[in-house]
Amino acid sequence: MARDRAIGSALVVGAVVGVFVYGFLLFYFQAPIPLDTLKITAFVAIVAVLAILGWIGYVMATTPPPVPLEPEPAPSPATTPDGTPSSTEKKA
Repeated sequence: MARDRAIGSALVVGAVVGVFVYGFLLFYFQAPIPLDTLKITAFVAIVAVLAILGWIGYVMATTPPPVPLEPEPAPSPATTPDGTPSSTEKKA
């Protein structure tokens, strides 16, 4: 449990540091660096979305179709669902 908390804390700290570094790259430097930062960000985002779409398409294309289910045989009208004769067939 302590390891999970440590990993979670590291992820939070990394995310906050990443936000500050990204903001620094966008707003502190002059012309070419902020534009390049946005280009890289857009490229990575598009690659991620297209990779996910490609993976879904690959899985859909290579997964065999499901085996059709066999229909259950209809119970005969002379018996009840538990297999006993119906009341119309019982003779006194």
